[in-house]
Amino acid sequence: MANTGDDIVITPVDHAIERVRAIYRGWTRDTSVAQMRSDWDAAFAGCSVPVRCEPVSAGGIDGEWLVPPGAPCDKAVLYFHGGGFRIGSVASHRELAARIADASGCRVLSINYRLAPEHRFPAALDDALTAYQHLCDQGLRPADIAFAGDSAGGNLVLAAMLAARDRGLPLPAVGALMSPWTDLAASGASYESRAEADPIHQRAMILALAKNYLGKDGDPRNPLASPLYADLTGLPPLLVQVGDRETVRDDSVNLAARAKTAGVDVELQVWNGMIHVFQMFPEIPQARKAIASLAVFLRNHLHIGHERAPQ
Repeated sequence: MANTGDDIVITPVDHAIERVRAIYRGWTRDTSVAQMRSDWDAAFAGCSVPVRCEPVSAGGIDGEWLVPPGAPCDKAVLYFHGGGFRIGSVASHRELAARIADASGCRVLSINYRLAPEHRFPAALDDALTAYQHLCDQGLRPADIAFAGDSAGGNLVLAAMLAARDRGLPLPAVGALMSPWTDLAASGASYESRAEADPIHQRAMILALAKNYLGKDGDPRNPLASPLYADLTGLPPLLVQVGDRETVRDDSVNLAARAKTAGVDVELQVWNGMIHVFQMFPEIPQARKAIASLAVFLRNHLHIGHERAPQ
């Protein structure tokens, strides 16, 4: 919220924060998980982008194709939504996934992986791998597939790559990560240094979500649950976007540093003044810029539109 003399100006980021807080204010200790999921979907459902939405079963996983006009049929982005492995869906992230599809000119397959606490780790990861195999079974080459995701979905981007690598499977072309949740132990310094700046996510909440996903005896440093602790050697190029106001900022900063040390081609973008997964809020100008940058990354590595580029 900007203060200019006697006038208080409500910024687009303030508006986005209020959208999230309005949902949280409606929840109590007695609110069911089903109600939380319904509220989240209702708050973010809808799509203002001119893409075609096609329901699909991706190897038995409920999903949706988001297809912009003129998109090549032999390329795809596999999208994993965020929500702490507890909430979120194809519906809540339809607008964000559609904006990525529209900006990149590439089809996006968004999936409803299983959520906790009904389905704990590694159920979501298994579903991510099933969806990837589905794309390959449809005749797509791994080199023509990108993974993308936000928050917990960014975790799945990395975990699915690591699991595929360890099983000797071919890896996708790239991974695009928005505010990825890479450290379920919440050990980053930003959990303290950004505690006042972050209006939404605090360490206690993050740890509660981690326990919900892992179970009371789960290991938050399991590399497939917390990719920050994994050997990242051999992963494809990564683009990591994160807001500077986030308590989970260091999940991205530390991941990028470890990836670089492991020889991975990684680009880290820290967006000043931005909140967790700010790309979800089209009213924020930086969200549109970030998606445009992400789209360039996808087009370059998937070789989309190069045939139309000036010679």
